[in-house]
Amino acid sequence: MPENRMGVLPINKLLVKMSLPPMISMLAVALYNIIDSIFVAKVSEDALTAVTLVFPVQMLMMSVNVGISVGVMSLISRRLGEKRQKEAESAAAHGFFFAILMWILFALFGIFLAEPFLRIFTGSGNEAILNMAHTYCKIVTIGSVSICFSNCIEKILQGSGNTFHPMLFNLIGLSTNSVLAPVLIMGYLGAPRLEVAGAGYAAIIGQSAGLAVALFIFLGRRHPLRVSMKGFRPRLATMRDILAVGAPSIVMQAVMPILISFLNKMLFSYDSAVFVLGIYYRISTFAILPVIGINQGAMPVMGYNYGAKNRLRLMAAYKSAFKVALIIMVTGAAIFWIFPAQIMTLFSAEGGAMDLGIHALRATSISWLPASYVIITIGLFQALAYGLFAMVISIVRQIGFLLPAAWLLLMYVGIDGVWFSYPIAEVAALAMAAIFYRRIYVQKITGLPDGAPVSGKLPGKPADGD
Repeated sequence: MPENRMGVLPINKLLVKMSLPPMISMLAVALYNIIDSIFVAKVSEDALTAVTLVFPVQMLMMSVNVGISVGVMSLISRRLGEKRQKEAESAAAHGFFFAILMWILFALFGIFLAEPFLRIFTGSGNEAILNMAHTYCKIVTIGSVSICFSNCIEKILQGSGNTFHPMLFNLIGLSTNSVLAPVLIMGYLGAPRLEVAGAGYAAIIGQSAGLAVALFIFLGRRHPLRVSMKGFRPRLATMRDILAVGAPSIVMQAVMPILISFLNKMLFSYDSAVFVLGIYYRISTFAILPVIGINQGAMPVMGYNYGAKNRLRLMAAYKSAFKVALIIMVTGAAIFWIFPAQIMTLFSAEGGAMDLGIHALRATSISWLPASYVIITIGLFQALAYGLFAMVISIVRQIGFLLPAAWLLLMYVGIDGVWFSYPIAEVAALAMAAIFYRRIYVQKITGLPDGAPVSGKLPGKPADGD
């Protein structure tokens, strides 16, 4: 079997090949979030508020999905680096098993728990917002089967070094979603005007289109992994290996929807505050999601070279990913500082919502600079199977730092002070990440052999580029 490109291709070239497709996918996600929210906001401010109340549920579903899939991806890349092909293929098969379980849980939540959850935030005097939120929540949870399986296929392919095809089927799904969203929300082209429900149906149809292409690619092409579910039996050892990284990743990612739920409750009584919070979390994805895309491309590279005991390539991948992430975050923060009013205008904001939004976008964007280091370093921890460190940082970052800071600033400074809790939390998280990084580097990385050169060229032997 030819050498996997993650072990031989020059690092900078490899990161471009591995990270550019997920970055493009993430930018497409960000664009969809903006298009969807713009048209929901055209329905009414209450409509966008309703969708924002469901946002934590969607994030929680994605957290579980991504967490398990990251565990699968990490195990696949490490086993391939160790030349344990059969175990890598077993990890991929277990990914599909987990996908089925996740969809069942999401659907049960939508059927039985969506309304009680949403009523926590709306109370008894906001039935219109509650009804819109409940309708949207049921649609996206019960119809989540496509996203569960397509996300599984995405991470299996990424774990084996293939990031191009996941980009392809993600773009098809998101493009379908983006085209249908305004049509179904506003009733264009003779379609019924479904408003908030239209946003949910557009999402499900788009995800189904993406899954159809994902299955066609996965089943119809040759891949480094040969995955078969025939005669499949769950193995506790493999599930434990996946959950060793996946469970902390779930907790780590689930912290964000928990945070947003608390912030929604905290800010619901302030005029336009939840509306502005929803805009921030959607528009910020233009900077944050591409960095997550870089992280997704770098993680298999770091995991593979850690498994292959190659210190030079492992550290080169980590440092290069951080440099690119920092450039993106600085650029995004500059745009938020220069054009906040223009950004808020996209969502039909005016009056108090406009003033509050301008302040919020400028204050929160400061947090992106330290966040670039935190995100890439957490990716290193996950790639090396140190998911517990990543989990601790994420919990303390959001619940231990951001939420208390937001509450105190709201009490003593007012609503404008809440937004400064974001940079405060990220600086504290950076300090924690640096401490954990130092410990892992001394204990686990310094003792690794240098391995093949970062350029990918072995002495007296040309590297196999692809």
